[in-house]
Amino acid sequence: MTRIGLISDTHGFLDENVFKHFEQCDEIWHCGDFGNAALADQLQAFKPLRGVYGNIDGMDIRNRFGEVLTFHIDQVKVMMKHIGGYPPKYNPETKKQVIAEKPQLFISGHSHILKIMYDDALQCLHMNPGAAGKQGWQKVRTLIRFVIDGAAFKNCEVIELGG
Repeated sequence: MTRIGLISDTHGFLDENVFKHFEQCDEIWHCGDFGNAALADQLQAFKPLRGVYGNIDGMDIRNRFGEVLTFHIDQVKVMMKHIGGYPPKYNPETKKQVIAEKPQLFISGHSHILKIMYDDALQCLHMNPGAAGKQGWQKVRTLIRFVIDGAAFKNCEVIELGG
């Protein structure tokens, strides 16, 4: 069983409440647009960190994180990419990657729109944690916390950080 804290689009702003909300998590996953390396360092000092770079990230982040990350947690194959779209409106490149990789969980960011939805056609759960930073048009900053237990997803929680 692995407890995950999922965050994206911080754009250089890290709300101190993230540490409280992710305190019981085993890992933090950041789906791009960190904003700066100092923010990634803070998260990594707190919990093991996995991530991908986003379109606003500079070389300090791009040298540490790739554009796409594919890995296994328990019996779940995970694919993460900042700009990916969502079911069934993936961008064309991402759709090819998801079809080829066959993840059970596809995570994207970029839109600042929180989404958790299942893609029946590709048999894949899609998550976008929305945006945790202050830059952008979102009215509420959001995170996701969930558990991967074997092949199952459990205890998925949307956390609102406020405006």
